[in-house]
Amino acid sequence: MEFVDYYRILGIEKSATEKDIKTAFRKLARKFHPDLNPNDKDAKRNFQQINEANEVLSDPEKRKKYDEYGKDWQHADEFERSKQYQQQSSDTRGQRFSGSRSDDDFSDFFEAMFGGAAGAGRSRQVKYRGEDYNAGLQLELIDAYKTHKQTLTVNGKKIRITIPAGIENGQTIKIPGHGGQGINGGPNGDLYIQFSIANHPYIRRLGDNLYMTADLNFYTAVLGGEITINTLNGKVKLTVKPETQNGSKVKLKGQGFPVYRKEGQFGDLYVTWDIKIPTNLTEKQKGLFTELSQT
Repeated sequence: MEFVDYYRILGIEKSATEKDIKTAFRKLARKFHPDLNPNDKDAKRNFQQINEANEVLSDPEKRKKYDEYGKDWQHADEFERSKQYQQQSSDTRGQRFSGSRSDDDFSDFFEAMFGGAAGAGRSRQVKYRGEDYNAGLQLELIDAYKTHKQTLTVNGKKIRITIPAGIENGQTIKIPGHGGQGINGGPNGDLYIQFSIANHPYIRRLGDNLYMTADLNFYTAVLGGEITINTLNGKVKLTVKPETQNGSKVKLKGQGFPVYRKEGQFGDLYVTWDIKIPTNLTEKQKGLFTELSQT
């Protein structure tokens, strides 16, 4: 497997703090989000790399393994077990052999654990980890708004998974142990699911914030009043200020998208007013507008 430098992808130093990682991810996610770059064929791939880097570096345990083992970080647990086995074997053979194992011997042992040819001649059966599986799942925006369960069929086997609220378009999550079956009692592989979230008819998502345009009749825009809009979380009543201008925006704090794996935290909803000019006016109404225009 080719080494992928997650720090370079996010444009941060190896000493970056959790806050640095979060800031870098959000900045790049906004820049390379596929919805904002429909004509950039590389946007989706870049977004996936950014998401993968964030998934690893924002998790302290995964980051520790990545920093120590590089491209083999996902096999860190097996690697540690192999070192323990080597130590135990060395202790029991202490009087029978002189010297110690070389780094090359240890590398052969590690390779044998994961399917290399170095272990072919050993009398002990080598355990092999199962193959990782990859699957895709398409959601509507409203589906990604709330935590829910879905049943998938992977290689003829039904798997029930929980999809956390706030999942991103293009994001991949890992379901441990649901990949291919291990060999000789080895651990199963993992299942990686990549999510594709369809565009909403009138609500646009950007990170944790939502954006929409709402129609506003001319009279309410001039005189002020109330209007009800439909959001992903149901109907919301808004107060319209008198003399509201076309294209002006209002911010509804906490009415945006749920923050991924942050229970009770939401982004904001931004509503842009689209003022509709009245049509089919009566002569009397036209006269009133003429009157107003002359004052």
